[in-house]
Amino acid sequence: MVTLGVERLLDDRSEIVEDDRLGLTTNPSGTDSKLNTTIDLLDNHDAFDLQKLFGPEHGIRGDAQAGVKVEDSIDDRTGLPVKSLYGEQKRLKPEMVDDIDTIIYDMQDVGCRFYTLIYTLAYALRGAAEADKRMVVLDRPNPISSLPVTGNRIGGDASSFVGAYGLPIVHGMTIGELALYFNGEFEMGADVEVIEMRDWARSDWFSDTDLPWVYPSPNMPTPETAMLYPGMCFFEGTNISEGRGTTKPFELVGAPWISADEWATDLSNQGLDGVAFRPAYFSPTFSKHERENVTGVQIHVLDQDAIDPVMVGLTVLASAFTTYDDCEWIAYDDEYFIDKLAGGSYLRETVTTADPATEPREIAETIVNSWEDDRAEFLDARANYLRY
Repeated sequence: MVTLGVERLLDDRSEIVEDDRLGLTTNPSGTDSKLNTTIDLLDNHDAFDLQKLFGPEHGIRGDAQAGVKVEDSIDDRTGLPVKSLYGEQKRLKPEMVDDIDTIIYDMQDVGCRFYTLIYTLAYALRGAAEADKRMVVLDRPNPISSLPVTGNRIGGDASSFVGAYGLPIVHGMTIGELALYFNGEFEMGADVEVIEMRDWARSDWFSDTDLPWVYPSPNMPTPETAMLYPGMCFFEGTNISEGRGTTKPFELVGAPWISADEWATDLSNQGLDGVAFRPAYFSPTFSKHERENVTGVQIHVLDQDAIDPVMVGLTVLASAFTTYDDCEWIAYDDEYFIDKLAGGSYLRETVTTADPATEPREIAETIVNSWEDDRAEFLDARANYLRY
């Protein structure tokens, strides 16, 4: 079994925070291999002085849905104050850590640039540097690190809380490595230390670690969800349900105007490795098409070593938009959300203007191939920060 960063801190590295007043950024996925929470482990241990908690999107206990602002609070279990990092502002401010010496970060990432927890980490590093506080990151497996690095890089004016810091869609780094990348590549100046895992390899799938999966957010229930998320997340920028409000988010996709049987057949004919498509019928309990009868497909992972989730997601997206006239791009404040996810308008324009006679997989390949220079550039940049 992989030894997690939190277990190494407890077993043989506790002296690095001895006598420090500690703040902890975590959520329900912060546990050891026996499912003891990092909050309880630190709070109940004589060697640690846990003073404050910091809660990301979904809250410290994971009870808030996606996009819901989280307020400051008192944690019912420990009585500790909780400062929200997903409320009116998302940044760790120096005044939040006046009474803290070291900020500990321990949450499960899913290996994809859309996932907001990694930007909570980046903002915490900047806040720690501004406040002259130390940061300790407890490392965890990247559940999709076996996948090849894929995608364009987002930075500058295109940056947002779902894409920034030059990350491609699939980055292949652990949360500890990301901390070193953010701090070094963007000259944040934080005093950061990573407590590395033992017995983990980048080629490992999560199932290889023998660790229990604790979902890091309400719509990331299984490692299989994390496998499909890098491609299926693009549906968040459309009026097509990505399965939120069902037990299979990012595995179920559909809309009331889609023909389940025809769509499943079309997608099955695209020759996508590692997956199969089944006609599906569902009614989301919340989010898009709430309580409506939705028709679409379920994507089944048959071979995790063969799957290319970004190619899968883009092919499904291109198929929907070239087949069904009712498909639309969602806009907020006059900005297409798909452009935030994709880092610009190229993906949307390529899909929108595609000849309906073109095979959806060909459209997807055109998009992926346009990212190759960015992919190579990122591989060079990340090489300086890999630890496994």
